[in-house]
Amino acid sequence: MKSTIVKFTAKPEHATSFAATLKEAQAATQKEAGNHEIKVFVSKSDANVFFVYERWADKAAIESHDKEPHTQKLMQIGQTALATAPDFYFLGDTNPLPDRSKSANEDDELFIIFFIFKFDPSYRKQVLAQFEDHVTNTRKEEKGNILFDLYTVDGQEDTLAVYEHWRKESDVWDIHFHQPYAMKTGKLLEETVDGDLKQYMNFVTEI
Repeated sequence: MKSTIVKFTAKPEHATSFAATLKEAQAATQKEAGNHEIKVFVSKSDANVFFVYERWADKAAIESHDKEPHTQKLMQIGQTALATAPDFYFLGDTNPLPDRSKSANEDDELFIIFFIFKFDPSYRKQVLAQFEDHVTNTRKEEKGNILFDLYTVDGQEDTLAVYEHWRKESDVWDIHFHQPYAMKTGKLLEETVDGDLKQYMNFVTEI
């Protein structure tokens, strides 16, 4: 399986129409045989910024998707609607593997995060090992967590991506960040990440 994250930044005057085009493309993509999941999000802090998370059977499915009419239409509209070129992240699974065994409840507020950060690649082995413990404990011990996946980024040894779903925002700030494994990860990242950690945190809402 292969996952992707794509970040789009629309021009303000085109944000609403581009969001509609993304939703059209999502509906068409869901019908593709190789697609296992596609979700569309908008940033909570900037209504012009969108994220698309996709999970595919393999690289061949992604290559086939790129040739689909709805994908070509999205890219063509983007030439006018987008303020900058899209940011593509082609992801690699890490241990433990992505887990979709939990689901949201009706009364969950849902707090969703894309944490895509750059770090000193000389720490790569150490960071991956710490996140393996971090992800395992988060999934097992925290009732407020629905999804917590770590990915490598193809061709970017200095970049990792974390994709998270929580039942409510306080589960992150009041509980998660105070867990021993999360505090250990935070301390390690402060040593190796380029700049303030918060600059890499994207809080989003599914549309």
